[in-house]
Amino acid sequence: MKLSDEGVPPLAFVQLLERRALDPDAAARLRAIMHREGTSEATLIQHDVQAPIRWFREVYPELDIAHATRLGLAFAEQAQLTSFGPLSSPLISAGSVAEIVDLLTYLPLISTALKSQFHTGDYGLIVGLTAHTGDSALDCLVITYGGSALLRLLDMLAGDISPVTLHLSWPEPTEVSHDKGPGANRRFFDAPISFVHVPEDTLNKACRFSDPLAYRLAITDLQRTLAQRSGSMSSAEKVRQLLEKDLGQRTNHDVAQALSMSSSTLKRRLAEEGTTYSKVRHTLLYERAMLRLLDRSVSVSEIASELGYSDLANFSHAFKRWTGRSPKDFRNPRLSDDPDST
Repeated sequence: MKLSDEGVPPLAFVQLLERRALDPDAAARLRAIMHREGTSEATLIQHDVQAPIRWFREVYPELDIAHATRLGLAFAEQAQLTSFGPLSSPLISAGSVAEIVDLLTYLPLISTALKSQFHTGDYGLIVGLTAHTGDSALDCLVITYGGSALLRLLDMLAGDISPVTLHLSWPEPTEVSHDKGPGANRRFFDAPISFVHVPEDTLNKACRFSDPLAYRLAITDLQRTLAQRSGSMSSAEKVRQLLEKDLGQRTNHDVAQALSMSSSTLKRRLAEEGTTYSKVRHTLLYERAMLRLLDRSVSVSEIASELGYSDLANFSHAFKRWTGRSPKDFRNPRLSDDPDST
């Protein structure tokens, strides 16, 4: 088992097995995989090692997007306040919905399978959700689980947060459309991108177990741990983090200098990881562009400039290459200024 595998937080994974969120055959196959790879539930928790998401592809070889969505929803129903390792303490002690959502910044400490991006506007907060497993069905599983688990935790900690909604970027599976259970009316499919929307007036909603001192101490620990782990990050992740701070201006040479290496060394290290500087940058541009286009208070020209494009035509050409649609078409007239519109 590779420690760099994208995966599920160890305690959350073990809770899935023990709470029977999985059918007995699937649970048995997962335990057989762990035995084959020389690990166990106790070992994963003791060493704080993610359970590789690729295990689920092995257990469900015919997994498709519909099945992955159902699994993600079922798994999220098992999420507990104790499921997320170092994020559990600040979750419980958070003072507001905004403080809970801010903890997504520290996702790399518990899972590298899911990434989040934030954009704040007059309508509130949009949290873009992307998965990078290299498998479209597993991506859907990870995003569905992550977004649904966030809504479940918000309900536990802040009471009724029905205005907070989850938007998923694929068609609604037939089986899911028949689900009328809790939270069903807060899920929307066929969205331009996958995201969670938190309205402005919900961000400051108070949490039940607020403990400002405990929260501050926990955040300090998270910041320290994240800084310590940065040395073990892949070169691609380090490049991505630098670009996120100044996407429109940094060049390959700038990034290499910031990482204290030559451009050729950076190129070689990225090649060893199966990627390039251009691929990392364009993936981030693509994700950021779609997130920003959801905010209709910002013009397409402003977004193009923010992302480092010399003019609107160049940005439009790039966006159409990524999505098959122009930025104008992406801002479909069916969608109102409210991201919750369907």
